[in-house]
Amino acid sequence: MSRIALLATAAVGLALFGAAPATAAHAPTTTATTLTCGPSALRVGLSTKVCAEVTGNSVQLYGQINLAGPPSPGSALPVKDLTTTLTGNAVGGTSLGHLVQPIHFQAATTQVRGIGGTVPCGSTVHAEFTSSAPGHPSSPVTLDVPVTC
Repeated sequence: MSRIALLATAAVGLALFGAAPATAAHAPTTTATTLTCGPSALRVGLSTKVCAEVTGNSVQLYGQINLAGPPSPGSALPVKDLTTTLTGNAVGGTSLGHLVQPIHFQAATTQVRGIGGTVPCGSTVHAEFTSSAPGHPSSPVTLDVPVTC
């Protein structure tokens, strides 16, 4: 075998040998995130809902407030000082947290985040979100979402 053929064969062999482990070591593993939201409800004259983002057995909860519909022509956009509460737990298990947060709502969609954690596969997560304003009683919107992993 000539030197050039021998060197070419060796180079191809080394490239194949070196490429296989590197490719396997850098193969990305991704877990899809599933977003589930409960039904919207009118609370304090605004549309309110609670949602869960589930990635494997990690859960992040958030509440969302937005306008219930377009404002009437000529009317001012609503500005409201609200108190929101976001709570979550794995049914029959661990609390994912409890967050009370004041919000100054000014007609733009607003999310309240900060509750979440890891739960056992097969769990059901229960989430509640409320918003209240002076003179308006609060009632929660809820969501129960399975964590199937």
